[in-house]
Amino acid sequence: MTDSARIKNDQWVYVLVHGKEGNEQLLGQEDSEKQVFFIPVFLNKEEALMSLNLLARDKGLRYEAQAILYEDVVARAAEQGFMVFVLNGEGEILEKIATA
Repeated sequence: MTDSARIKNDQWVYVLVHGKEGNEQLLGQEDSEKQVFFIPVFLNKEEALMSLNLLARDKGLRYEAQAILYEDVVARAAEQGFMVFVLNGEGEILEKIATA
């Protein structure tokens, strides 16, 4: 498991998702200049919702903040070749976590 300085593997974190229940997709982001793909993760629901307007997302889709175990986010991100970035409500990066 990939370690975080801020989060324990069995800790609940928040991600933004879209899609129907049971088939939700995590909102991923791309830094095209650095060729980096990442899943934004937040320490609480309020910060996740505050950042929604700061993140790139598809118009017409409904997004919501959902709790998920940190270790599950890391596993899903690794499957898709994404990193995990811990963000605050202002969209500032608190930590970058490589998953591979």
